[in-house]
Amino acid sequence: MALLVTRPQPDGDATAKTLRAKGYDVLLAPMLRFEPVPFPDDPDAHYTGVIVTSANALRALDDQPVLARLLKLPLFAVGKHTARKAQDAGFSDVIIADGDAAKLRIKIRDTFNGKDKRAGALLYLAGADLSRDLAGELREDGFEVVMQTAYRMAPVPGLPAEVCEAFAANRIEAVLHYSRRSARAFIDATRTSGIEISALAIPQCCLSEAVSEVVREAGANQVMVARKPDEKALLEALDRALSPAKVN
Repeated sequence: MALLVTRPQPDGDATAKTLRAKGYDVLLAPMLRFEPVPFPDDPDAHYTGVIVTSANALRALDDQPVLARLLKLPLFAVGKHTARKAQDAGFSDVIIADGDAAKLRIKIRDTFNGKDKRAGALLYLAGADLSRDLAGELREDGFEVVMQTAYRMAPVPGLPAEVCEAFAANRIEAVLHYSRRSARAFIDATRTSGIEISALAIPQCCLSEAVSEVVREAGANQVMVARKPDEKALLEALDRALSPAKVN
């Protein structure tokens, strides 16, 4: 029996390594494909900080000239995973929120409490598809925000042949979902491949309630949700889902 990880690369490989260390067999079906967007840097722009809600935004800066200038600024990261990527990229002043955009907004407000919010703009390195208007919310709080699309995640239309064969043979025991968009792409791909019923008949482990809504609406009834929006909590949800059947 195997687990299916739908997380985009290269994070999917990191998750697979963690799961294999825990004794699981793993199959990969990245349902979103990372595509960087060139950064039209304005050398005269004055930024007071960088906002990042996904580690993919940092990947998009690789080899772009603007990175050296941004490294001097404080960076607001949505969670620990993104913060680690920022530190690996060379940012030294990283402020970490607790895993979602709402808490990131609060963290930014608290950090600038008593300071001049108009001393410069916050640069928000965003994806092309956003589930929340964080930039608009921060503008309501009195901040100047420049939002730059740094990357897009394109849905992958199909599943690998080995994954389809594994579903047909009932060799997959759970699916891990990390975002609403990847979950939707997974559902669409299972329908295209004609394996939707078998794919949704097993536990679906979701990073958040928002992600779980997608698979519930598609008909899944074994849905486990992480208690916090991070991978450690997601893997704990996986263990709960499989604990009656897992053989040590």
